[in-house]
Amino acid sequence: MSSASPTPAGPTPDVVVVGGGIVGLAVAWRARARGLSVTLCERGGLPSYVAASHVAAGMLAPVAEADAQERAVLTLGLDSAVRWPAFAQELQEASGIDVGYRTCGTLVVARDRDEAEHVDREIRLREALGVPVARLLPSAARRLEPALAPAIRSAFHAPADHAVDPRAVCEALVVACERAGVVLRTGASVASVAPGGITLADGERVPAGRVVLAAGAWSARVEGLPGLCVRPVKGQLLRLKARAGEAPLLDHVVRWDGGYLVPRADGCVVLGATMEDRGYDTTVTALGVYELLRDAGELVPGVLELDLEAAMAGLRPATPDNAPLLGAWQDVVLACGHHRNGVLLTPVTADRIGTLLANEDPGIDPAFAPSRFAKVMA
Repeated sequence: MSSASPTPAGPTPDVVVVGGGIVGLAVAWRARARGLSVTLCERGGLPSYVAASHVAAGMLAPVAEADAQERAVLTLGLDSAVRWPAFAQELQEASGIDVGYRTCGTLVVARDRDEAEHVDREIRLREALGVPVARLLPSAARRLEPALAPAIRSAFHAPADHAVDPRAVCEALVVACERAGVVLRTGASVASVAPGGITLADGERVPAGRVVLAAGAWSARVEGLPGLCVRPVKGQLLRLKARAGEAPLLDHVVRWDGGYLVPRADGCVVLGATMEDRGYDTTVTALGVYELLRDAGELVPGVLELDLEAAMAGLRPATPDNAPLLGAWQDVVLACGHHRNGVLLTPVTADRIGTLLANEDPGIDPAFAPSRFAKVMA
């Protein structure tokens, strides 16, 4: 006799979304806006404290992140960045929560000659990709951002790269989903997915017209899709904060080779992030904290005078080519593998997947089709 729990009585939802991070919540919200009945299952609470979005810095930086080997990701990122202002406004109106969208721009700076040569190559790359940036003398960079150290060697400005507070976005999405009628199930750990529904860890079967897997770095741990090409990449971050009455340290996002500082409206600054292939380890290490503070202190000395509010580690969901998995695979819809661009790509992912779930052409670039890894995922 099976020990599995019976399927609960009641109407079968059109869509079940697996994962309560920023992407899963946004997909659920957009699918509900399309008139679909939606249930979202999250193994923890909501907002999820295990999702990458809980510790993400929130950079909306397709230009600063541009990579010659990831042109399709750049195009998708630019598309999503254009959608962010309307997405943020709509979400704030639906939830009543300020999501911390900041039109702050990004400064990419160099500490020494080697990094200055790297910055020069990065400028030429962006010009070749058709996303030119403004080259700055050190003095001009310091006029834009007085907190920069006098010793910086070179810089460029990406004025269209902005930022958002991912925690606030997720809080707003939870409220917006609830108000829209999405059924949010917490403590619902999903063991397996299949066409027609999911099975929870306790054996309960949850039927669905369509299943969307949006469980971030944990997507590969869900059974039912052998060989799913998503792996965790650890990132350690620090949250620093000015003391009461002190002016905010930064107005812009500041980036350098290997790190970044992202200011928040409340005076906090997020300093990140390491890149570590350590599996599902989320421990914070003394070495990681030391290296982050050392590098940031050389470029923005004032960070060393801020209070340390929190040290965290999260897991980016990476694929072999650093591009997301968007679309159907074995009759399950994938919305995962966003790596370092999950927050940036949230609006465009939610729109495209919502369109797909409504049985319309989502216009997803084949570069993101799960079938590109067909031999591995078979």
